[in-house]
Amino acid sequence: MITISIWELVTVGVSLLAGMFGIVKLLLGQFVNRIDERFEKAERDSQEWRRFEREFMEFKGNLPIEYVRREDFVRNQTVIEAKLDGLALKFENFTLKMMEK
Repeated sequence: MITISIWELVTVGVSLLAGMFGIVKLLLGQFVNRIDERFEKAERDSQEWRRFEREFMEFKGNLPIEYVRREDFVRNQTVIEAKLDGLALKFENFTLKMMEK
């Protein structure tokens, strides 16, 4: 029969509790590290999105300056062509008057 004294039993129990406490502390430490990494990544992503949003707003601000809408281009082209047609008509009338003389 195996006999174990109370002090040996207490020592084994305390050792097991200390080991379990150490393992729990290690696991919680790893968990906290992973949470911290996720928060840091979320912060980096947030900064990246803010930068992207800022660049997009600048693009939207420059859009009317750098580009012409199709409708505006067609309207301007129509005005230019109407002026050229008017100028051609005047030139044709002038040419006809010169030929009559």
